[in-house]
Amino acid sequence: MAARRNFVSNWWARRWLEVLESFGWDSRLQRGRTYARRGNVLSIDLAPGAVTAKVQGSRPRPYTVKIKINPLADRDWERVIAALAGQAAFAARLLAGEMPEDIETAFAGASLSLFPDSPGDIETSCSCPDWANPCKHIAAVYYLLGEKFDSDPFLLFLLRGRDRETLLAALRERRMALAGGSVTVPAGEGERGVSPEPGYRDGALPSSEDRRQVQPKARGKSLNPELPTDPVTFWQAGADLAAFQVQITPPAIPRGVLKRLGPPPLGREAPEFYRLLEGYYEEISRQAYELAFANGGSETGESRG
Repeated sequence: MAARRNFVSNWWARRWLEVLESFGWDSRLQRGRTYARRGNVLSIDLAPGAVTAKVQGSRPRPYTVKIKINPLADRDWERVIAALAGQAAFAARLLAGEMPEDIETAFAGASLSLFPDSPGDIETSCSCPDWANPCKHIAAVYYLLGEKFDSDPFLLFLLRGRDRETLLAALRERRMALAGGSVTVPAGEGERGVSPEPGYRDGALPSSEDRRQVQPKARGKSLNPELPTDPVTFWQAGADLAAFQVQITPPAIPRGVLKRLGPPPLGREAPEFYRLLEGYYEEISRQAYELAFANGGSETGESRG
């Protein structure tokens, strides 16, 4: 247990190894742990539902390891996205590049699982002569996968059939729909009585004429109220802004922009560069916070007008 926890740090990576051990592979996985620590896994490539790796064994030529995990069907992913979007905390953390600690409940609510449920969900092969499955080469790849998941949790979703960008795009669209924002109308919707707004058909932007025709509303009120006729009061805040307050607090998710973008594609220099950016973001946030209260502002965040 201690060796496994030292190999990875985040809960989702530990959970990955715990699931594999629950299949009765504990002793076999231990055989691959040493291979993984020694750097015998020469390469590892991930694709939706599939992993291909090269592992150096006792022979001069590296062995080829292939791992396939049953991806979720499109209709299943729609249910998962709906469950994730329905919880603001899930959506916020995922869009910030973080893995929610109780994300498995969202999958369970859709009668699905993020991690494999049984050995039958995983298909493996290795070009080595060892008959055991998993052999130590496959086991080493399992451990390296845990290490990769540790640094990028979205690779877990990739193995289940959805890459990072596709998942986040679907999540944003569903959140917009829940918030009452505009969404893309599928072809044929207009024939069933749902008409897209003028100028948005086939993904086109609205023309200036269309924009003049559309009168947006917000909670029954026009977004274009009449302007005051008195030029003296034009630039005054008015009753609606008299009690306006601004609350400035540190973000709930530190360095959210960096986490959302993920590690930069800089090879070996990526971790060092990423840590450098983290330092910059923390210093910029600190100075911005101090600047916000430099002119008499209060820690409660009330605007001084």
